[in-house]
Amino acid sequence: NRLHATDVTSSSFRLTWPKLLSQETGYYSLEYAPRAEPGRKRTQQVSGAHTSLVLSDLAPETTYEVALIPESNVHYFPPQTTRVTTLAEEISPVQVLISESGPHSFHVSWAPVLDSVARYQVLYGPLPGNSVQVLQVDGRHNSTVVEHLAPNTTYLVTVTAVYRSGKEKSLSAKACTQEGERGE
Repeated sequence: NRLHATDVTSSSFRLTWPKLLSQETGYYSLEYAPRAEPGRKRTQQVSGAHTSLVLSDLAPETTYEVALIPESNVHYFPPQTTRVTTLAEEISPVQVLISESGPHSFHVSWAPVLDSVARYQVLYGPLPGNSVQVLQVDGRHNSTVVEHLAPNTTYLVTVTAVYRSGKEKSLSAKACTQEGERGE
């Protein structure tokens, strides 16, 4: 019955530990850092009444060293340690939306936006056909406008998330431009 992790995701996990202290007898210092980068240690103080805590805002596919130090004014308790590895990133993008379609352009947006994405590539080309153009979009953004298109044409649009880890995930959608004769 010691410090352990549950509910592990790509960016969080729940720590649970035995009741060693109470509100009156002290507090816990919680220290955690990526195993590969001990210098990035974070520390949190937790009331002695607690026996669990969710750590969030973590990096995916990363092993964390976690130490729970009971700061008791009554007894000495040795620190409890555990090692937790977060899961791989969630798949992204999970949706691609086409909007504001005109004769020569349309707006492409996608979700979710994840910290672990370095950049997005938006590939588009008319169907049928094999001429494809590529737009590079910063990983902090979740939309772009595709311009200089032919009217009344169906395009295949593919959004690829390029993760900092080097992995790529893609999702495609079809977009149609409007006919261009209305008062152009």
